Amino acid sequence: MTDASLSPEQQERVVAIALDLAREGRTRDLLEFIDHGLPIDVTDAAGNTPLMLAAYHGRPETVTALIERGADVDLRNARDQSPLAGALFKGEDAVVRALVAAGADLDAGPPSARAAAELFGKVGLLEEATDDGGGASP
Repeated sequence: MTDASLSPEQQERVVAIALDLAREGRTRDLLEFIDHGLPIDVTDAAGNTPLMLAAYHGRPETVTALIERGADVDLRNARDQSPLAGALFKGEDAVVRALVAAGADLDAGPPSARAAAELFGKVGLLEEATDDGGGASP
């Protein structure tokens, strides 16, 4: 985030608040930040975006709203983890369906969503999500 009227510390605080809103699933409040100029794919020091944190914390409504606003569903964090793999790891089936429907790459990052699905016994979920008109087929 670059806003000349805010100091670097203030900008960092705004980003931290927005990311907390994503974690908590406070969609309306988060969208206000975005509507007032916060980049949708803003990251923290670990490279996590609002979408990544909403996905990991099981906030399907927030994930859907961010996707509708243009969030990059394949943007990986500093550990090369994708939002889809994170949602699979956490067992967030509704989030997985939303990300796959939005075209999330099943092969992005280590582990890929496919590998995570195999590891956590969720291959059927990816197949179901892609059969419902989502992203690439497995």
